[in-house]
Amino acid sequence: MAVMPMFPLSTVLLPNMPLTLRIFEERYLKLLGQLLEEDEPEFGVVIIHEGEEVGGGDNRGTFGTIARVIEVKTDEQFYGLVATGGERFRVNAWLPDDPYPVADIDFLPDLTWDDSLAPLFETVEAKVRRFLSMASEFGDLEWQADIELSDDPMAACWQLAGIMPLEPAEKYLMLQSESAEELLYKIEKAGW
Repeated sequence: MAVMPMFPLSTVLLPNMPLTLRIFEERYLKLLGQLLEEDEPEFGVVIIHEGEEVGGGDNRGTFGTIARVIEVKTDEQFYGLVATGGERFRVNAWLPDDPYPVADIDFLPDLTWDDSLAPLFETVEAKVRRFLSMASEFGDLEWQADIELSDDPMAACWQLAGIMPLEPAEKYLMLQSESAEELLYKIEKAGW
């Protein structure tokens, strides 16, 4: 069990994927100030199923990902940060906002790679890249079909899930995967 400051969003952060945030709400500016005092600043990200990102009163997801802060930026109008997705977790209980959301969490086991999954990975990667290539003909995408993936196969699995242009609800289901094989099958079936 751990108590973690939380940042509910309308999107899903997956392990090994980047997150860029503009921070302007007072309670999250306070969170940012506290994070800057830590040697390894991190916070939890959960999806908002219903409600708004600003002001609270939202219906928050049970599963999330730790965001590890790698850079803090500022300009005349806002503060921002860049983070990367780390460990997955399950929320046990939401604690009172003080002033930002805080939750009691348990970390989920890391998914482990098995070399027997290499053929499935190659099939899924080809489908994702083909999908991105076709989708790019209809508009600008966040990720291009030729994006380089991690050399670590488990990290690359999460990256494939992250670069697929899917609804947050589909990515939320992927986040709950209990094995690398399950994750790959969910990616393979998504968006088709």
